[in-house]
This record gives sequence, C-alpha cells and structure tokens, in this order.
Amino acid sequence: MTRKPALGVALVVASGTLFAINGTVSKLVLRAGIEPAQLAFLRAAGAFLGLLAITLLLGHGRRLAVTRHDLPLLVGYGLAGFFLVPMLYFVAISRLPVGIGLLFEFTAPLFVALWVRFGQRQPVRPRLWGGFALSLAGLACVAEVWGDLRLDGLGVLAGLGAAVLLALYYLLGARGVARRDTLSLTTWAFGSAAVAGLLTQAVAPANGGWAPLAEATSGGVPVALLLGYVVVLGSIVPYMLIAAALRHLPATSVGIIGMVEPVFASAVAWITLGGSEALSAAQLAGGALVLAGVALAETARVTPRAPETAAAGEKAVAVPAG
Repeated sequence: MTRKPALGVALVVASGTLFAINGTVSKLVLRAGIEPAQLAFLRAAGAFLGLLAITLLLGHGRRLAVTRHDLPLLVGYGLAGFFLVPMLYFVAISRLPVGIGLLFEFTAPLFVALWVRFGQRQPVRPRLWGGFALSLAGLACVAEVWGDLRLDGLGVLAGLGAAVLLALYYLLGARGVARRDTLSLTTWAFGSAAVAGLLTQAVAPANGGWAPLAEATSGGVPVALLLGYVVVLGSIVPYMLIAAALRHLPATSVGIIGMVEPVFASAVAWITLGGSEALSAAQLAGGALVLAGVALAETARVTPRAPETAAAGEKAVAVPAG
C-alpha cells in the first residue's frame, strides 16, 4: 500500500479532535450524575458491541478466536487500558479542567521511556532527561506551585494514576499487536473492560443507581445522545482512525501529532463549559512545556533491531490516551 503522509496527518488530527470533544461530552455526562466507574462501563460495553458488529460485518469473525494463552494478555490489556485508565481519567476531569486532566494522562510516554531505560535496561537517547525535566517544570506551572495550589488533590492523583496505567497499557499492547490484528485485539480489550465494569457495578453499585440516565438533558443535550457520542465518536471511530493512520505514518509521528488532543480539549471545554475550564497564562505555558517534554521522550528510545519488535512497540505507543 502506498503511504500518504498528508492523509495520515489528517486522520490523526481528526481522531484527536473527536477525542478532545469527548472530554467535554464525558464531563457533561458526569455532571448528569453518572459516576466515573459507570461511564467507563457504559463506554466499554458499547464499544465492545459496536466493534464486534463491525468485525462480523467485515467477515473477520475467525480473527476473534481466543486461546487460553491469549486470555491473560487480553484481560490485563483491557482492564488496564480500557477500564481503569478511562475511569481514572473521568475522575480527573470531574475534579479538574478537561485540558489539565488530559495533560497529566499524557505524561504516560515518560513512564514508558523510564521503564525501557531502567526496567528493560535498554539504551535511550540523552534527550529523555531533557524531556523529563521539561515535563516536570510544565506540571509545576500547571499546578502553580508558587502560590496556593488550585488543583484538586484527588483529581491530580487520578490523572497521574491514569498515566501510569496508560504506560502499562502501551507495554502490554506491544505484546498484543505482535500476536493479533488491531481490530480483534481492541474488540476483546473493550470486552474485558466491559466485564470488569459489570463486576464493579455488582460489587460496589453506584450510590445514585442508574437513575441519572433518565435525566432529560445535561448542558442542554439529551444524556442518551451524549452517551452515544462517548461510545461511537469518542471511542470506536477515533480508534479506527488511528489504526488507519498507522498505515501512512510512523507511530512516533502519530503519537506526537496526537498531542493536539489536550490543546483542542482545553479549547472545546472552555467554549462549551465556560469559565470553570479557563486556564491561566502560566498553566497554558506549563501545558506547552509538558507536551514538548513528552515529544522529546517519544523520540528518545532507540529502535530495537528486530523489525517485528520495533513494529509492535511502535503500534502500541501510537494508541491515543483519550
């Protein structure tokens, strides 16, 4: 297949835009009274059913076959990346501006690079340390540490927790894409997340139950329509756009271009939700430093010699955070 870089860039920007809008849409759903664990479950279950239907309609049902050897990876991959990461992200954006919640989650590549250097003892380029320092300085600006901290502590912890789990998701994904095609891997990952969400609701049901789903609107939009966006345009479509973009661009480029997401997310949230989402000049500058640091970290790892290993690692890191 002929690579078309311009098309790849357009696909990544489109995906980032949909994910960015999803942050505001998810916050509106949370404001309606849905709890983060509930929303993570609804998103996973809806996306699983949608991807399952797409797989069967495309005639790829055989690719869904699972062996006992596959189960631990699929369960861990789905639990970490498709249930716990979104749940913690939803906690973060329920307590922080959407853009700041995303910034904390977007530090995941730093944890991946640190694991590669110290956990796997693989060589990295010196720029990693510059990227790490830039990101720390940026986060300090975002938190405005020189004055009274404006950020909710639990929201910050949730954002950082999402980043750590997202890094684990990337590392597990490197193994997953080496064994399975992207569509079946993502389908079963969402399926695992849906089961985890169902068990969570059975063990610790939400305080408000499911009554908020009957609410007519949130922010002037029907809650059911908002949930439809979260599932279809906030999950299924952007994941497929990223998969298509990987046919035209290296995954590192996809990851860096995907950093438009927190920028767009901040703008969408500010326009839609008003002053509560506004960021100060210092926070905007800090966000730019964080993204610059993550970009350096994205390019700091030395490509492994084995082609299949490099491809697996590239694909895993390219999956978006939102």
